[in-house]
Order: sequence, then C-alpha cells, then structure tokens
Amino acid sequence: MTGNDFMPPGAERPMDLAVTVEDERWLTLFEDPEQALEPFVRAALDAGEGAVDGSREPVEIGLVLTDDEEVRRLNRDYRGKDRPTNVLSFALTEGEEMPETGGPVMLGDIVLAYDTVMREAEDQGKRAADHARHLVVHGILHLLGYDHLTDEEAHRMERLEASVLARFGLADPYAEDSPTGGPTADRTATSPRPE
Repeated sequence: MTGNDFMPPGAERPMDLAVTVEDERWLTLFEDPEQALEPFVRAALDAGEGAVDGSREPVEIGLVLTDDEEVRRLNRDYRGKDRPTNVLSFALTEGEEMPETGGPVMLGDIVLAYDTVMREAEDQGKRAADHARHLVVHGILHLLGYDHLTDEEAHRMERLEASVLARFGLADPYAEDSPTGGPTADRTATSPRPE
C-alpha cells in the first residue's frame, strides 16, 4: 500500500496499538486495557482522518497508562508546565503529512495520568472508565493534528470527540448539561477540558 492508496469505506485501517501499563491501578478500570481501548482508538482514527485527508496508511500508536508523577515530569520536560495533566499526546508527524513508508507510520504516543483522570471523573460526576475513553479519543485527534487553541478549532475537535463517543453510547462531554460545563466552558488550564 502506498500513500496514494485508499481503503474502501468501512474497511479497517491496519493499526498496531501498543499499550503500556506503568501504573497497575489502571487495571481496576480496564482488565485488558488494549481490548477495552482499541475500538475507541480505531473510531477516533476513522473520524479524525476522514476530516483530514482520508489517508489509510498503516499506523502504530503507543498508549501509556501511568500516574501523575510521570505525567508531571513529561509535562515539565516537554511543555514547560510543572504540573500533571490528564492526557499528553506526542505526535511524531506533527504538522506534517504522513510519509509514504511502505510500512506502518508511527503516529506517536498518548500518555494518561491515573490520579488526574480519577479526580476529574469524580469532580465531573462521570464514570472514570468513560472519562479515560474520552481522553484516548482526544489524544488520538491530537496525534492527527487537531488542536483546541482557538474556539473554532476547539468546536471542530469537540464535535469529532462527541461523535466518536456517541458511536459507543457515551454522552457528549461538551453538552450543555454535561458536568464539564458544555461548549462554553473555560479553555484555561483549570478547565476540565483535556489539554
């Protein structure tokens, strides 16, 4: 398959998801994290790429389930923010078109912080597993080049996230009646919106 090849609608894109559990507490949410989260990764890829360029190159994605201490270190070292956050995305093709490699393209890594995810879920009155699923979808969209620095970008990304979650029967985390405050929620670092 070359970069110019497209898979027929409904065909699954070849994907290798490598899940690393650095904090065993994640296993209280997901007995088998890869099995539980892979459908959300695939759905986010499909939704995000359909809105980008329709490329269907095989991809590799790393998902690291860790704790606040590790995410704080990464956030400090790579973003200059000395605090934990719920999810970090490290895109390896950031702002670039996917290279034609003839093999899988490493999109990047997504890192989730157990302590922050649990605290936010409790504060927002939602199931922690559903919040983590949302953050995985959010992280995948970041790997695909989506962002939320402007209201327009945020709205586009939020709509994609909500559409992916709806495929699994999960509520729109940005809806007006959502505990996250809806689409007019503050987009500052203290907002429950993923970074």
